[in-house]
Amino acid sequence: MGTRSSPNRSVRRQAHRPVRAAGVVLAALLAATVGLPGAGAAPSSTPDGGAAGVGGLELEVTTVLDGLDRPWDIAFTPDETMLVTERDLERVVAQLPSGETRVLADSPRGIWHQFETGMMGIAVSPAFATNREFYVCHGWQTDRAKDVRVTAWAVDEDYTEAMITRVVVKGITIVGGKHAGCRLRFAPDGALYISTGDAREGPLPQDKTSLNGKILRVDAATGEGWPGNPYEDAANTDKRRVYTYGHRNAQGLAWRDLGGGEGEMWSVEQGTDRDDEVNQLQPGGNYGWNPVPDYNPDAPMTDHSLPGRQIDARWSSGFPTIATSGADWITDERWGPWQGRLAVGTTSAMEIKIMKFRPGGRLVSVRTPPELDGPYGDLRVPVQGPDGALYLATDNGEEEVPGIDRILRVVPAGS
Repeated sequence: MGTRSSPNRSVRRQAHRPVRAAGVVLAALLAATVGLPGAGAAPSSTPDGGAAGVGGLELEVTTVLDGLDRPWDIAFTPDETMLVTERDLERVVAQLPSGETRVLADSPRGIWHQFETGMMGIAVSPAFATNREFYVCHGWQTDRAKDVRVTAWAVDEDYTEAMITRVVVKGITIVGGKHAGCRLRFAPDGALYISTGDAREGPLPQDKTSLNGKILRVDAATGEGWPGNPYEDAANTDKRRVYTYGHRNAQGLAWRDLGGGEGEMWSVEQGTDRDDEVNQLQPGGNYGWNPVPDYNPDAPMTDHSLPGRQIDARWSSGFPTIATSGADWITDERWGPWQGRLAVGTTSAMEIKIMKFRPGGRLVSVRTPPELDGPYGDLRVPVQGPDGALYLATDNGEEEVPGIDRILRVVPAGS
């Protein structure tokens, strides 16, 4: 089944009122010297935030895309085109290196959204240059049922339309649109990781034959479990896809490069009214969420009374929850003291957390940059772009006030 865009339809772009006067001047200087990815000229962006600094680093913030409604994820193609999903509008938007924006998919038939479910995680194929494919995790409905699934899409050379080409994984349970997950990220070896929510169904996170409350690792070409998965010899197809289990509502995935060809996937998980988590994933690991009987929201995020070993979070928010969501490791050397740290978005605290971990996973420090502490509202996901900047999606949309969200570009001041 395919979807067609409207090539002449664009996302609204307009200036935003500056947050700090000093930031306007500094961001304007930055815009004159640092172009958008691949643009070769000043970016079509608007200055927003000023430099205040934390931990020896000051930040400059500009808006590069606005007029959005609940943008959920960001991905970049090899030619440095930015792809953005809009959860509730069921859209995929492309911003070309020139700054031109196009809607590639607009409420395709079958895509479904309700509450926390809609057009969610997006990841670009490692072979995009030859296959033009990207992957989306989204809600889906037929006359008989609803589920969450991952599909492959193909986009034409001119970024005017995108079409679903195949289903990669289907049958991820969803009830009432709550706790859907669902982030997608590739590892360097080509494995596709998928984070899923528990659908507010108590037994599912500990059921290894269920796709819910899991981190899945699959072959994106076939949807089969990745070779070497913990349960690769299981008779059940879904169990062969499971990488870790016992998760509540994992909305973030981020690959940590450890050097020498080594690395590991980390996840970010939302708690109940407490204990959001950042987890270092271990194959076959049980992260302890077991909200039974029925659906018990007071269950501990890591229940150590379960049989076997449960793995504690590397960072936990305590009380109250700040609704952690997407995350990315900062790898570009221009970030200086922040290189190698994890940037984590929050959708209730209205801030970004910058976390430093030792190579083994021990937490060292957590910082909140003042430039990203409040003025932009909820921040759904940070993604490091090909230019080394962090791109952040705001998440402030309301049904009565559409189009108020945007994509921010964040760089160290003077970089």
